[in-house]
Amino acid sequence: MTLKICIAEDNYFLVKAIKEKLSYFNDISVKFHANNGAELIGKLEENHNIDVILMDIQMPEMDGIKATEIIKTKHPQIKIIMLTVVDDDDCIFNAIKAGANGYLLKEIDANNLYKSILEVTKGGAPMTPSIALKTLNLLRNPTLLETKKIETSEIKLSKRETEILVQLSKGLNYNAIADNLIISPSTVRKHIENIYKKLQVHSKMEAVMKAQKRNLI
Repeated sequence: MTLKICIAEDNYFLVKAIKEKLSYFNDISVKFHANNGAELIGKLEENHNIDVILMDIQMPEMDGIKATEIIKTKHPQIKIIMLTVVDDDDCIFNAIKAGANGYLLKEIDANNLYKSILEVTKGGAPMTPSIALKTLNLLRNPTLLETKKIETSEIKLSKRETEILVQLSKGLNYNAIADNLIISPSTVRKHIENIYKKLQVHSKMEAVMKAQKRNLI
């Protein structure tokens, strides 16, 4: 029997890499790919004869956790494996709560990805070992999540700081951001200093990653 797979992932190169990993196995067929959760839900309306979805978390328009929640309500028979680079406690917890059947990190090799797909169709819950460990820790110490929630709620970015972070996440430099927002480069620099302080980070990359993890952008 051929297993019907679809991929939700907004990075073209990663889609290609996943398809390549799965191409070694004759009993797996990738039916379609969607760039975000909303697109995926639309495509499932046309064809929900799918066994397993490989779901990214951080996608534009609708992220993988929200999409998982909606799909699990509409099509509970479809198995969903989160396939992501994010190993943040909140994301793991929210993905499992939304109904994800497995949670794998993207560096997984072809063989283990294949085994995980087979495992999930047989009722298993495949997880990258480091994720399984974090999940156990979360179950043992539910207060970890509470502490994180308090930390998250304390970070308040202004509208302008959020706009600048979004521009940073697109890889733009200070001058380009200044042009886009019609402010001076020195004002951009000042805002970025404030963002670093609020997020307790020391680089653009760290600021963007932390803001995305905390759903601030």
